Amino acid sequence: MGAGFAFIGRQVLLDVGGDEFFIDLLFYHLKLRCYVVIELKGGKFKPEHLGQLGFYLTAMDRQVKSEHDNPTIGLLLCKSKNKVVAEYALGDRTQPMGIAEYKLLESLPAELRTSLPSIEQIERELADAGDSNYVDEPET
Repeated sequence: MGAGFAFIGRQVLLDVGGDEFFIDLLFYHLKLRCYVVIELKGGKFKPEHLGQLGFYLTAMDRQVKSEHDNPTIGLLLCKSKNKVVAEYALGDRTQPMGIAEYKLLESLPAELRTSLPSIEQIERELADAGDSNYVDEPET
């Protein structure tokens, strides 16, 4: 995430009025002095996603942040988005939030491929470790 971010957790529980909600990723930014909520969506951006994110920002600001913290920032990460739809959806919102696309890498870069073990090597290591660390329970 970069300098200044402290990871708080994933699937962080928020209890609002007795109902449970889960924030995908929660960070705290040390320099900005605010929480950062990240919601992940596996598909195309839909305007209703901002409703969920806005709800989380309000809940964080009312239940978690202290008087010394700045307002919580929200980031919605989607597989794809229509820029015009995203622009309209963010149009008159007052909460600090943004929308971004993410890209999944199809394969590792060449320089990493040579420095990481193969799947076969990992499987061999796990099998060897499993054999040497196994403790047989005594029979009764």
